[in-house]
Amino acid sequence: MSLAHPLPAAAEGSASRRVGLSIVVPVYRGAETVGLLVEALSALAPEGGLEIVLVNDGSPDNSGDVCRALAASARVPLTYVEHARNFGEHNAVMTGLRHARGDYVITMDDDLQNPPEEVVKLYDHARLGGWDVVYTRYARKEHEGWRNLGSRFANWVADQLMDKPKGLYLSSFRCMSALVVREVTKYAGPYPYIDGIIVQVTQRIDSIEVMHLARAQGRSNYTLRRLIRLWLNLATNFSLMPLRLAMFVGLGMGVLGMLGAVFTIIEALTKETPSGWASVMTVELLVAAAQFFVLGVMGEYLGRAFLSANGKPQGVVRDVIRARDAA
Repeated sequence: MSLAHPLPAAAEGSASRRVGLSIVVPVYRGAETVGLLVEALSALAPEGGLEIVLVNDGSPDNSGDVCRALAASARVPLTYVEHARNFGEHNAVMTGLRHARGDYVITMDDDLQNPPEEVVKLYDHARLGGWDVVYTRYARKEHEGWRNLGSRFANWVADQLMDKPKGLYLSSFRCMSALVVREVTKYAGPYPYIDGIIVQVTQRIDSIEVMHLARAQGRSNYTLRRLIRLWLNLATNFSLMPLRLAMFVGLGMGVLGMLGAVFTIIEALTKETPSGWASVMTVELLVAAAQFFVLGVMGEYLGRAFLSANGKPQGVVRDVIRARDAA
């Protein structure tokens, strides 16, 4: 089933079967931790009840078998969704949001770095405060140094490119109202960046501080390559700033080229020696660099537009398993 033309979130469950809170967890190499996470979440008692949605994003380990076993033994309503291949974290979360029935939806990772006991705190803050979205922030992040640096860079870029509250940390551990979920899941492009869609939907956004624990098992699934791809999704799908930057770079290089031409003419008029080869080559290289930069940015936009128009799927669901609703 392709998600190129998604159904509203409410289509997955009737209004009479809605719950207070849905928890969406993208699963990738999470076989060792997802069971512990589900067990801890099942012990929670949020207002209105909860359900859990696990999305296996083409994990190469036996996460699928573990999730199927969890669906068979779940003590709370649990939906297991399996992607046909790996599409990326944000794509997996989008699939999970489409299967969520909660009045509020929390998204969190499967690595236990976000303590499950913080879930009710986050949910109550959004529900009682009337916020559309509540992000989490950390006094101390237990990531590797390069990962923290990459996160800070991505948030700085988001500050420059997106219409979001300045300084707001865009965490994957977030709570959204059903209104926001409904609007977010209308996005059908193959390169979703959920936070970019959120800030286009609402400005009723807040954040709270929560704990961040060291990774329980394994290592982070985010490589430098994945972080760069995420940044490109942010930069090219939800902002025209790179195109405007390319235009200004082109104008700047054009000005430098004209200045170089003027200096070359002056040199030819005031000196008996021929015009300097170095100055000419410098100008040519600057202009060529600007041209390649502009072409690269335009090519990125054009390529993404082509893939979107060509029907590249946001996600393909192979299987959906729903556990029997708990009493």
